[in-house]
Amino acid sequence: MLWLSLLPALSHAQPAERQLSLQEVIALAQEQSAVARQVETTRETSYWEWRSFKAAYKPQLSVEGILPDFSRTFNPVTQPDGTLEFKPVTNNFSEMGLTLQQVISPTGGSVFVTSLMQRFDDFDRTQTRYNGNPAIIGFEQPLFAYNKLRWAKRIAPLRYEESRKQYVEDLEEIAVTATGLYFDLLLAQVNQSIAAKNLANNDTLYQVAQEKYKLGRLSKNDLLQLRLAVLNAGLDQAQAVLDAQTALLALKTYVGLRDSLELQLQVPEEVPAADIQPVVALAEAHKNRKESLNFQRRLLEAESGVAKAKGDNGFNASVYATFGLTNRGEKWRDIYEQPDNQQRAQIGFSMPLLDWGRQRADYKVAELNQKLVQHTVAQEEASFEQAVITQVNQYNTLKNRIKATSEADAIAQERYEIAKSMYLIGRISITDLNIALAEKDQAQRAFIASLSEFWGAYYGLRQLTLYDFEKQEVLASKADKE
Repeated sequence: MLWLSLLPALSHAQPAERQLSLQEVIALAQEQSAVARQVETTRETSYWEWRSFKAAYKPQLSVEGILPDFSRTFNPVTQPDGTLEFKPVTNNFSEMGLTLQQVISPTGGSVFVTSLMQRFDDFDRTQTRYNGNPAIIGFEQPLFAYNKLRWAKRIAPLRYEESRKQYVEDLEEIAVTATGLYFDLLLAQVNQSIAAKNLANNDTLYQVAQEKYKLGRLSKNDLLQLRLAVLNAGLDQAQAVLDAQTALLALKTYVGLRDSLELQLQVPEEVPAADIQPVVALAEAHKNRKESLNFQRRLLEAESGVAKAKGDNGFNASVYATFGLTNRGEKWRDIYEQPDNQQRAQIGFSMPLLDWGRQRADYKVAELNQKLVQHTVAQEEASFEQAVITQVNQYNTLKNRIKATSEADAIAQERYEIAKSMYLIGRISITDLNIALAEKDQAQRAFIASLSEFWGAYYGLRQLTLYDFEKQEVLASKADKE
C-alpha cells in the first residue's frame, strides 16, 4: 500500500537530536558565535595598535621628493634702462631626499640623518644645475615642554595589557550569557517533559475515573475536575512546546548553530566540590582582572594631563641644530667632490606675557580632573571588591542549595507516585492528588532553577576573577597559552 511506502521517508523526516553538555555549549559559543568573532576582531585591533605604537619608537626611514615641478610662464624682468618686460621662463625643479630619524622618548626630542639632492633645469638657456647635501646630521629638542613621548611610553603598555585581559574577560562574558540561554532551554525542555507526563497521567486517571463513575464509585464533580485537568494539561503541553522552540532558537542563534538538529541538553548535576574563600577570590581578581591596570592607567593619564597643562602654558623653548656637507655643480657628481661644511643652529622660545589668567585656569582644571579621577578610581575599586565578595558568597550559598533542591525533587516525585496510587484505590481525594502534582512540578523546576543560578554564579565568578578554581590556574587566551 502507498502509505506503507511512505513510512521510511516519514521516519527520516523527523529531526535528529544532538546531545550537548553545558561545557560543550560554552565552547561552541566561544569559538563560533557572532559575539566571539567580534571579540576576536577587537583583540586583533588592539594588537595592531600596539604594534603601531612600538614601531613609532624605532628608527624611521623615509624618502621624500618632488618629481617634477615644471613651470612655463612669463616673469617680469627689469631691463638695463629701468623698464620692465615680461620674458618667457620655462624650467623644472626636482628634489629627492632620504631621511633616517630616531625619536628620543626620555627627552622628547629626535635625531636625524638626511641626504638631499636637487636639480634645476632651465630650458630657455639649456642649462642644468645641481645642488645637494650628501649628509646632514641634526637634532631637535624641546625645552620645558610637555613630553608626550615619555608619557605615552608609560601609558600605552598598560592599555595593551588591559586589552589582553579584556579579551579573556569578554570570553567569560560569552560563557555567562551562554549559560543563561542553556538553562532557559533546559528548563523549557523540563517543562515540556513535565507537561507531557502530566497529560499522560491525567488522561490515565480520567479513563479510570470514567469506569468508577459508571460503577457509582466516583462523583460527577470529581469526574469533571479530572476532565478539566486533562484539558489544562493539553494546553500546558502546547505552551511548553512553544516555549521550548523559542528557547532552542535563541540558544542556537547565539551559539552559531545553523543546522536543523534538535538539541537535547544534559542536566549538569556535578558541581565543583571545593568552597571558595573570598580572600582568595579577591587576590586573584586584583592580580588577573584588567581593573588594576585600568585604575593605574587612568591615574597616569590624569597625571599626564596636569603635566601637559603645566608644560603648554609656561615658558617654552626648543633647540634645533644641524651639521653637514653641501655643494653645487653642473653635474650631480660635483656635489660629492670636496663638499663644503654646512652648519645651522636655532633656539626658539615662546612666553606668554598677558593671558588674563588662562594658564592658571587650564592648570587648575587639569589638577581638579586628576583629583576627580583619584576619587572615582577609589570608589570603583571598593565597588569592584564588593562585587567579588558578593559573588563568592552567592556561589557558596547556591552550591549548598543544590543538594537540598535535589533531595526535595526526589521526595516530591516519590510522594506524587504514592498519592496517585492512593487515589486510584480511593484513599485520598482529587484535591490531595492535585496538591502532590503541583508540588512535584514545583520541586523539579526549583532544582533546575537552582542549577541555573549556581552555574551562572560560577561563570560570573570566573569572569570577575579570570581564575579557574577547579584547575586552580589563571584563565588565559589561546594566544597566551601558545
